[in-house]
Amino acid sequence: MPITRLAPSPTGALHLGNARTFLANWLLARQNRWRILLRIEDLDGPRVKKGADQQAIDDLCWLGIDWDQGPFYQSSRLPMYQAAIRRLIDSRHAYPCVCTRSEVNTAASAPHAEDGATIYPETCRGRFANPQQAATAAGREPAIRFLVPDGIVPFTDAFCGQQQFEPRRQLGDFVIAKADGTPAYQLAVVVDDAQMQVSHIVRADDLMDSTPRQILLYEALGLREQLPWHCHLPLVVGPDGRRLAKRHGDTRLASYRQQGVPAGRVLSLLARWCGISLAHEPKAASDLVGKFDLSAMSRQAIVFRDEEDRWLRGR
Repeated sequence: MPITRLAPSPTGALHLGNARTFLANWLLARQNRWRILLRIEDLDGPRVKKGADQQAIDDLCWLGIDWDQGPFYQSSRLPMYQAAIRRLIDSRHAYPCVCTRSEVNTAASAPHAEDGATIYPETCRGRFANPQQAATAAGREPAIRFLVPDGIVPFTDAFCGQQQFEPRRQLGDFVIAKADGTPAYQLAVVVDDAQMQVSHIVRADDLMDSTPRQILLYEALGLREQLPWHCHLPLVVGPDGRRLAKRHGDTRLASYRQQGVPAGRVLSLLARWCGISLAHEPKAASDLVGKFDLSAMSRQAIVFRDEEDRWLRGR
């Protein structure tokens, strides 16, 4: 049976943009009889907010978005990630890096990605025989970076069509474990998705460039036959064109709930963003299952405007 996952991060509350993507994922799953897992991605230690995991669960339930297994917490799965990191180091697919963030950002030779982010200039590639040697030389624990090979990584996205990246040139060697030993996002989700047999991934297109990184990790870990189907949806943005965030006001689901906004009204807006035309306000997400058509979704970013916020709040 196909399997997908809802994977909120408890670094903050779910907002309307998160909810739109979760709803589209859930609708596809219920239409196509995929199994749904709930995974709490709680590895970003200092940024994890107490109680945010339960708030996310409550918000999803409020909308009528359910799941078949979980919640699973990444923080309880550390030995699996550490084993994968050791395997990648031993197979020479990863190496220790003692560069600080400021050193990377100020390196004269560092190239930059299209979004302006600094691409790691490979300073520590081949520099140390192992993490212990790196720690001794630098006087601090190293991070671990994936050694990105030369070449093109192509894949077909179910919504955006054929994609291809040249990861070494465009993205660079990326961190798979922080200096404190915490597994990084790219590594953890690959280990989780492979172990949980996740076959279908639906997420926003700001994570499109994560896909070639994750494909390379699947291959390096000998898991290529488990590569998932991907579907990247346009982001929800504010009037300034930037990803929906605090700067655009309070768009948290919890805020609307606290003000007495009915779940059906929020679902009406989310449904419109999913390309669904409604004659009546839905009572729960299940009312939308038969109406969703992935091909009807906008190909452009969804702009959340002040008038929509006022409508939601009944102003």
